[in-house]
Amino acid sequence: MSMNTWSTTLPSTTDSDESSFSLVIAKHQRPPRAGALTAALVFGWRGLLKIKHMPEELMHVVAIPIVFTVMFTYLFGGALSSSTGSYLQFILPGTLVMAVLLVTMYSGTGLNADISKGVFDRFRSLPIWQPSPIIGAIIGDVGRYLVSTLIVLALGFAIGFRAGGGIAAVIAAVALILFFAFSLSWVWTTLGLVMRTPDAVMTIATVVVFPLTLASNVFADPATMPGWLQAFVKVNPVSHLVTVTRDLMLDGSASGSELAWVLVWSFVLIAVFAPLTMSLYRRQSR
Repeated sequence: MSMNTWSTTLPSTTDSDESSFSLVIAKHQRPPRAGALTAALVFGWRGLLKIKHMPEELMHVVAIPIVFTVMFTYLFGGALSSSTGSYLQFILPGTLVMAVLLVTMYSGTGLNADISKGVFDRFRSLPIWQPSPIIGAIIGDVGRYLVSTLIVLALGFAIGFRAGGGIAAVIAAVALILFFAFSLSWVWTTLGLVMRTPDAVMTIATVVVFPLTLASNVFADPATMPGWLQAFVKVNPVSHLVTVTRDLMLDGSASGSELAWVLVWSFVLIAVFAPLTMSLYRRQSR
């Protein structure tokens, strides 16, 4: 047969073929699209699964609380207090706050890493509520904060800390810390969308967080500090958070004004940086 007379014919679709197709095509209606809350929770679960598949990411969550609690208790306890035991009662609520706030920096670095790898470009193509990847990532990070909190508390109780306020007051203090950490996470997500690399996000976050935590009432009574430093400590939101946490854990009560300052700072951070984060994210989606 010559090339000119060569012809091809497409196979015709028969009734048996159509019946075979009907066996593999779902007869039920397509499930509805995930709602905003469902999509956000799924992405939050994704953040926790990343720890399961890459447990090395949990090192900072575990190492920071252990190092800070043990090191500062036994390094400064004898010098700043009559004994390490009494200093532990003073410092543990502070190191609890400090450990959690340091972990919040990874909200920005993780987001920036996902963006640089093109992961968020794939998320934008999905038929989901567009802010859900950002909100879900922060929800997943709150799980990390809780892990860090439990480690500090377990270690503190193991080496002699006693919460005079009772379990209910401890739970209230932990809830307040997690809420403030959640609000602070929006600052780092904003940086994660602006900075070019995760290292740049980490550098700026470290420059901000360490002065806020060190220049506070975590390690010492502000009355022992110079006047100019006392002025900063009094307006430092970390100082207000530590004061409320310390009062709740030690005697079960807290100053209403101190609690109000913590809540005001938390809501201000969310009101400013959450919309800013979403605006930057939408601009990158175009």
